Amino acid sequence: MTKGRLEAFSDGVIAIIITIMVLEMKVPHGSRLDDLAPLLPVFLSYVLSFVYVGIYWNNHHHMLHTCTAVTGTILWANLHLLFWLSLFPFTTGWMGENHFTAVPTALYGVVLLMAAIAYYLLQQAIIRAQGQDSILKRAIGRDWKGKLSPVLYVVAIVATLRSSWIAQAVFVIAALIWLIPDRRIEKRFAV
Repeated sequence: MTKGRLEAFSDGVIAIIITIMVLEMKVPHGSRLDDLAPLLPVFLSYVLSFVYVGIYWNNHHHMLHTCTAVTGTILWANLHLLFWLSLFPFTTGWMGENHFTAVPTALYGVVLLMAAIAYYLLQQAIIRAQGQDSILKRAIGRDWKGKLSPVLYVVAIVATLRSSWIAQAVFVIAALIWLIPDRRIEKRFAV
C-alpha cells in the first residue's frame, strides 16, 4: 500500500467521524432562541470533540508526511488509531445528552486515553520502520505533549469521581496544549 492510499483512507474515516458527530445534534422542536438552550451541552461536547478530531487529523497528516514506506505494522497501528477515533461520536453524544455526568465523561476520557496510546503506537511503528535516525524520530524529540496528554486524561478520568466539570477542564487544557501549533515536523523538512 502506498502512503497516499493510507492518507486518503484515514482522511475519509476522519471526515465520516466528524459527519456522524454533527448528525448527533438534533434540531430543536420550536423556532425560538430559547429552544436551543437544551442543546447547549450537546453542542459543547461536539465542539470539544471536533477540536480533538481536528488535532488528530492535523498531527496524523504531519506524521504520515515523514513516512517513506508503509508496512503491515503501520497499517494495523493506523487502524487501531482510527478505531478509537471512531468511538468519539458515541462518547461525545452520550456525554452531551447526559449533561457531562460522571460515567459518560469518564468513558469519554477513556476513549481519549486510548486514542492517545494508539497514536503513540502508530508513531513508534513508523519510527521502527524508518529507523532511529528517521525524520519523525528527530522531529518528536522528547515529545512532552505526547507524554503529558495521557497523564492528563488519566487525571480527568479519576477527577470524574469528584466532579465531571474538573474532568472537562482537564480535557480542555489538554486540547489547548495541542492547539498551539506544533511545528517540529515542519522544521525538520525545512532543514
